[in-house]
Amino acid sequence: MSLPQRTAVDTLLRHAPIDFSGDVAEQRVVLDRVLTAQPRPADVVVTPLTLGDVPALAVEIDGQAPSGTVLYFHGGVFALGSAHASVGLTAELARRAGLRVVTVDYRLAPEHPYPAAPDDALSAYRALLELEGGPGSLAIAGESAGGNLAAVTLVNIRDAGLPLPSAGLLLSPWADLGVTGESVKSKAAVDPALTADALRVRARDYLRTTDPESPAASPIHADLRGLPPLLIQAGTHEILLDDAVRLAARAAADDVSVTLDVTAEVPHVFQAFAAMLDEGAAALDRAAAFLRDRLREPAAPAAAPQNP
Repeated sequence: MSLPQRTAVDTLLRHAPIDFSGDVAEQRVVLDRVLTAQPRPADVVVTPLTLGDVPALAVEIDGQAPSGTVLYFHGGVFALGSAHASVGLTAELARRAGLRVVTVDYRLAPEHPYPAAPDDALSAYRALLELEGGPGSLAIAGESAGGNLAAVTLVNIRDAGLPLPSAGLLLSPWADLGVTGESVKSKAAVDPALTADALRVRARDYLRTTDPESPAASPIHADLRGLPPLLIQAGTHEILLDDAVRLAARAAADDVSVTLDVTAEVPHVFQAFAAMLDEGAAALDRAAAFLRDRLREPAAPAAAPQNP
């Protein structure tokens, strides 16, 4: 793996014009511009669709027959980001996994605080489940705030008594909206993108009066029993490293099959830099292999948590 590549990504992020705690209207434009700066490969096919009342984009690779579908939730601290801006990353996942990725435009805070985003996520899953005719060829994935949403949605699917998808993929999940992990301090100097202050601003916008320690908002506090196998990826140069570690520990304690995949000296959602970062490409390959393997197996039935 390449030190010059990691240095280039770090420099790019430190000089990016993104302020995650800044004016929402301005920063939405900035983030979308940054994430869509590279031209889309000619073989990436993007189709708008609606899942229930929730807008989404289906991302596929021309000439590739997808063997399943991933319902994907973009990042952006619950206030920024879009399905359109996530096409670059989701197309790479679709290409490597041989799957269709459906990326969701869930409602954003502060205009639409909690529980708008998880409500949209569950509605989108219900609609996709009906379209697919069952959960066996379905997985759920997300990055950063979308990783939180993916984990919360898996719990909500279980608690609603719906059939669970075959797998969950969480990239650098923001799993603790209280922002209490030790890495928030210990990794602050090496994280080129996120700050604790910005996360706290956006957590307040999203949660309003909801307790950040609520299991429905922060999945590190949730009962995860009965969830499908999870792959959680993170980098050691991100303040949310402990969110990934603690979420994996919670899943293991709740008897969930979970793999924690930590890559050294890479930042938050480093997979998005796969075109210029060997570690990002390798992580996406591992994520794709995990999804392919799980979508070959029957999905587990919905399982409500049992009292200890």
